[in-house]
Amino acid sequence: MAGEVVVGFLAQSLALISDAGHMLTDSASIVFALVAMRLAVRPPRGGFTYGLKRAEILSAQLNGATLLLLAGFFFYEAMRRLIAPPEVEGGLVLVTALVGIVINVAATWLLSRADRSSLNVEGAFQHIVNDLYAFIATAISGLVVLLTGFVQADAIATLIVAALMLKAGYGLIRDTGRIFLQAAPAGLIPAEIGARLASQFDVAEVHDLHIWELTSGYSSLSAHVFVRPEGDCTAVRRRLQGLLARSYGITHTTLQVDPAPDGGAGESECVDADHCADPHGPHYLSPRS
Repeated sequence: MAGEVVVGFLAQSLALISDAGHMLTDSASIVFALVAMRLAVRPPRGGFTYGLKRAEILSAQLNGATLLLLAGFFFYEAMRRLIAPPEVEGGLVLVTALVGIVINVAATWLLSRADRSSLNVEGAFQHIVNDLYAFIATAISGLVVLLTGFVQADAIATLIVAALMLKAGYGLIRDTGRIFLQAAPAGLIPAEIGARLASQFDVAEVHDLHIWELTSGYSSLSAHVFVRPEGDCTAVRRRLQGLLARSYGITHTTLQVDPAPDGGAGESECVDADHCADPHGPHYLSPRS
């Protein structure tokens, strides 16, 4: 990174300087990832009943935000240089970028071996991968400037780098935003799960269904289940928990299981009219009603 800054100013290459800025965020992202991992493994205590597992999501969101901010800055600078391009030393740019490619290939290979199901690790990996692409674009721009004298190639390479940063940053902000807003994990459809739970033997109704991610790869579910009067509440709870674990990979479940009042669903389209008076989300009735 330090070498890129020096050579970038000597060669008047915005592409190299943008790479250096990206490498600075690479280093920071790895530091944030390491600190977040240490915080996430601390046991729950005091008011933090879940522990600090979401520290990893905070780290991933911070990585995404830095990518977006840098992308905006480099878009602006690249457009300015397209209009009034300075003289660029193509040879210096090419040599520096080739060295960067070698270093980033090694870094990418190392991080690719980590568990990237974590958005925290994925955020650090995206930084490194984008930096590798940026070096490739910079090397091509240096070669074009060296062979043809087309100095705008440097600004075009910067635009490519900024576009890659924008794509990666947006993806991280979108995924971490879903977790902070407690949306259902991608690939899990609450309506489908609610209907399937309600269709199980001895279940009369499922409502107050919530599915969310505490952190990446850690899904949780809670629901209120009414069991038919002749059913065994404990057996139903165990059966539903087994179904959720086998079919959806959800092992952290909180199920409130109660016997259904006599009378069935009736005209109110729910088992217990008192629950219908409050907003408990959709009511999933058993098809056997």
